[in-house]
Amino acid sequence: MTIDKSAIRDAATIIVLRDRAHEPSVLMGQRGAKAAFMPNKFVFPGGAVDPEDAQVPFAEPLSPLCASRLIDDSPADRASALAAAAIRELWEETGQILGQPGDWRDAPPDNWRDFAAKGHLPNAAPLQFVFRAITPPGRPRRFDARFFLLDADDLASDPDDFSEASDELAHLQWIALDKVRGFDLPFITEVVLAEVAARAADPHPPASVPFFRNDDEESLFLRLHGRPLRD
Repeated sequence: MTIDKSAIRDAATIIVLRDRAHEPSVLMGQRGAKAAFMPNKFVFPGGAVDPEDAQVPFAEPLSPLCASRLIDDSPADRASALAAAAIRELWEETGQILGQPGDWRDAPPDNWRDFAAKGHLPNAAPLQFVFRAITPPGRPRRFDARFFLLDADDLASDPDDFSEASDELAHLQWIALDKVRGFDLPFITEVVLAEVAARAADPHPPASVPFFRNDDEESLFLRLHGRPLRD
């Protein structure tokens, strides 16, 4: 299938937060120098939604609140695929498993085969939808990215074991929130990190979700349901 690289693609990013009550840190890695999108930048695991992500069974689904927020200003069938993409990208790029032990009833899609071989079904229940951003016009790739927050305690894998990671992200590491701005970060990552830092000690979902919307006419910073972000 040919992909229109100029089109805005749905994407999911996952922010894994560790030791949030004492010395919070986030899991990040560095994109390659030759990457078409954000080369050399330190980023959270994430990537575009694959068509197969919509077919993936969950051990536990998204919470009703998270699911309802994901479909605000989006197709109703998109929520599960976004959650699955976040879990798949976390696995592919870091080797970390967000899942529960279980058998797949049907053969997993090709891009989920390695995850399923670990004996787990993906678990969407711990995910919190906390941010949405559309890549500005003029970039070589454009994404409508949804950012999910995850507590590291909900991982089914050893948070320090990256042996199953692909080579898509280098220098995988836990970076303390109070030191992360010393790394080479994309602008939108800095904005998201400010939101994460502000609520690091709060395990509850945010009251509303920021939406950094970039289109051909203007850039808007909204809360979902179309409410402008307060100054």
